[in-house]
Amino acid sequence: MYQLIKPLLFKFDPEKIHHVVTAWLKRANRIPGGAALMRGLWDFEDKQLEKEVFGLKFKNPVGLAAGFDKNGELIAEMANVGFGFVEIGTVTPLPQPGNPKLRMFRLPTDGALINRMGFNNLGVEAAAGRIKAFRKNASARQKEIIIGGNIGKNKTTPNEDAVSDYVKCFDALFDLVDYFVVNVSSPNTPGLRALQDKEPLTDLLDTLQQRNLKNGISRPILLKIAPDLSKEQLDDIVGIVLQTGIAGVVATNTTISRDGLTSNEQLKNEAGGLSGKPLTALSTGVIAYLAKKSTGKFPIIGVGGIHSPEDAIEKLRAGASLVQLYTGFIYEGPGLIKQINKQLAALQI
Repeated sequence: MYQLIKPLLFKFDPEKIHHVVTAWLKRANRIPGGAALMRGLWDFEDKQLEKEVFGLKFKNPVGLAAGFDKNGELIAEMANVGFGFVEIGTVTPLPQPGNPKLRMFRLPTDGALINRMGFNNLGVEAAAGRIKAFRKNASARQKEIIIGGNIGKNKTTPNEDAVSDYVKCFDALFDLVDYFVVNVSSPNTPGLRALQDKEPLTDLLDTLQQRNLKNGISRPILLKIAPDLSKEQLDDIVGIVLQTGIAGVVATNTTISRDGLTSNEQLKNEAGGLSGKPLTALSTGVIAYLAKKSTGKFPIIGVGGIHSPEDAIEKLRAGASLVQLYTGFIYEGPGLIKQINKQLAALQI
């Protein structure tokens, strides 16, 4: 069904059509029988798919990557279409509009997106309120979904003060999310990727770990990294993860590379992060390297260019424990989640 309407959807600006489609999903979830219909179309349940990773039980290993649901508005709807977990954000302490529009571009011949959204979100307090409302009102089945909180800094916050922004988000979401992802790898906030350097990154993660205990509860903290890091930088990442004792890594964010694209020059040279099929091999290579270098000492969430069950399986076999979709979800539709889970169950992966 999605493939029939996709040509029409792709005629419009991607950011505008995102809001149209998500509004439709919200309405469908609210009407009597709508949630059950969505689950019937797209959800797939099998006990073989259940996985325990960093102390959390996932009903299946396919999640929604950060960026699609920035403000925690679609958690129930994403549960209905079959995701095992959803990562909201990236959220920042204060609301911010993000970069000027137009800021998202489709590259259909490459199966890709370029975005320079710039952490547009309503602020951490708004996200916290929405997650709280979901926890209160969701059905028992919807409550099975694991919620991650992807946190970042405001654009106007200088890097020397960045830790305080991450702490504010961490504290505001601690009682509401199941795990955290520290985003220092988006290419769309000036200077942010400098926080991936060894010293500032170690300081940031150590600070969060020192706060990571409340009423006897701690939350898994993961680090989201760029796919453009050198092997030496990836070696540093492995060392930092082990030294700080965080739970794992999300590999990877979007790339600044434009290698191998077939789209026209103007389109492919738009500023921003590239996601989708051109990222498939690059992100899988990073996963494999981290898994080998760390000898499997920490879990990895694999994300980047998953457009088919085979892409997901490749990332899991490279060393990922879980996978996430974003661009593949947009190009292939919600049926992709079901296809992946059915294949994983059949192969008992």
